Order: sequence, then C-alpha cells, then structure tokens
Amino acid sequence: MLFYSQKDKDAELHCKWRLCAASQEELRSPVVACELGRLFNKESILEMLLDKSKAPECAKHIRNLKDVKELVLTANAAFKKNANKGDGAYDDSKQMAQYVCPVLGVEMNGKFRFCFIWTCGCVMSERALKEIKTTVCHKVSLLI
Repeated sequence: MLFYSQKDKDAELHCKWRLCAASQEELRSPVVACELGRLFNKESILEMLLDKSKAPECAKHIRNLKDVKELVLTANAAFKKNANKGDGAYDDSKQMAQYVCPVLGVEMNGKFRFCFIWTCGCVMSERALKEIKTTVCHKVSLLI
C-alpha cells in the first residue's frame, strides 16, 4: 500500500512542478504564477482570459494579467543535456528538474520548497531566501 501512495505523490509532484496547472502541458517560458503558487504557461492564461469558458477550476480566480506574475526562473543546464537521452520511455527517477534555485542550485522538483518575490518575479528556494535574510531580491540588486 505504501508503494502506491508514494507513486501517487511522485506523480502529483511531477504535475505540480512540470506541467501547466490550466492546460496540463509541459511548462515553457514564459511561466507565470498566481497568488496561490500555481504555475501556468503564460500562453494558457492569455487564451483563458480571451475565452472565459475555457477556464479550468484551478484558474477561476484569475481575472486579468495583474492576478499573475511572470517568473524569472533559472534553467537547469543538466536538464537540457539529458532531456533527449534514453529510449523515450518515461522514468521519473532519471528525470531532472527543468529549473533550479539560482542561489543554492537545488532543483525545483517538489522536494524543496520554492517561493517567488511578487515585486520582481524572481524564484528561489525557501532555504536560500532565509539564508540571504534580506527584503531585496539578490538578482535585482546586482543589476542596479
């Protein structure tokens, strides 16, 4: 019984961190998030806003583009290198996360908590945000 519940949890994490919450398609840039922390392809949100009848239940609270924030994600270089290896069969144990924390390098795969700063959209692990102990985004402050 424990085996099946672990597989269900793994599948749920896969969906949450790699698929658009509205369309269930693979996340691709630009990615946006709502105030509830759900991830969406921006294209899916735009289509939903143009035709409200297509809005899934998980996105009914999004009324306009001000209700979502475009995220500044750090791509995982290892993900691109290993994306097309293998025989095409899906094996979650060998899958790498598409994005990583820019501070600590941990993968955004559901094992670690991630958060984003609403003002700038920068995404990092919760642990990194606690270690930095600042109210200013480290990426934005480096650009100034």
